[in-house]
Amino acid sequence: MLPNIPKPPHKSAPHNYRDADEASHIYLLPNSLTAGNLFFGFLAILRCIQANYAVEAEQEVAYFNQAVWFILFAVICDALDGRVARLGGRESLFGKEFDSIADVVSFGVAPTLMMIFLVFTPTESYPMLFQLSWVVAFIYLLCAAIRLARFNVLTHPMLAPSKRLMHSKDFLGLPVPAAAAMVASLVLVLNTYELQPWALGLPFLMLGVSYLMISQIPYPSFKEVGWHTRSKLPVFIGAIIAIVLVFSFRPISFMLVMITYIALGPLRYLYRAERTRRLRRQRAQKAGEHSIE
Repeated sequence: MLPNIPKPPHKSAPHNYRDADEASHIYLLPNSLTAGNLFFGFLAILRCIQANYAVEAEQEVAYFNQAVWFILFAVICDALDGRVARLGGRESLFGKEFDSIADVVSFGVAPTLMMIFLVFTPTESYPMLFQLSWVVAFIYLLCAAIRLARFNVLTHPMLAPSKRLMHSKDFLGLPVPAAAAMVASLVLVLNTYELQPWALGLPFLMLGVSYLMISQIPYPSFKEVGWHTRSKLPVFIGAIIAIVLVFSFRPISFMLVMITYIALGPLRYLYRAERTRRLRRQRAQKAGEHSIE
């Protein structure tokens, strides 16, 4: 009978901060951008409420369009705050938690209110359908909060890195800002081309987006793109042309960009899964041939 050999003690992940005071440092520039994210989210919520109580249809559309742009401005601030913090080597645990709280407001509450108020007018004579839109809106908000909480746990600097994220530049699940930008860009198209009755499709879109946020599907983060990123000439010219087209045809182009990004995750996931299965079959065939020999 083998003697009981004691197991080596589990080594905890090394702490990146000396104490709570160091982890709660507030750095001016990155945290100001996070505050800008929160500010634009607050303005978007305010405009959604004003649109709901607007008397004239033109004023209602104008308020919703302003809310859309405020959400997109919040997306820009959210994209910059982390990059600025990493660029200056001024990341802190406070900044990450502050960013998540701002994201819940700007990309969780604001799109939720926008969907509810837009769906309210076409469904005011159908109470059951309107109540269903509230349920869908809460599901979206819940999934956004869960997605942000999971991200904070998986990337916590005081925990060992997640095996699912090691050697990967991808996000796990659809990022919350991308989900909010998808909803906002679609609302902009509906208002620009007077397609408000089609807002009835928003709850179904938000259900699909909610699932993608909490899914295991990886999405590109583009974190490797920086000041020192090199590009071939055709890629550079194509990127400039794409930017020009986006700003030339803003409502449609923004929506198409977000649809492309959202569809990229599942398509790339399915392609990688099929490639993995193909490689396994090839290895199994080779192993079978060697065993016969």
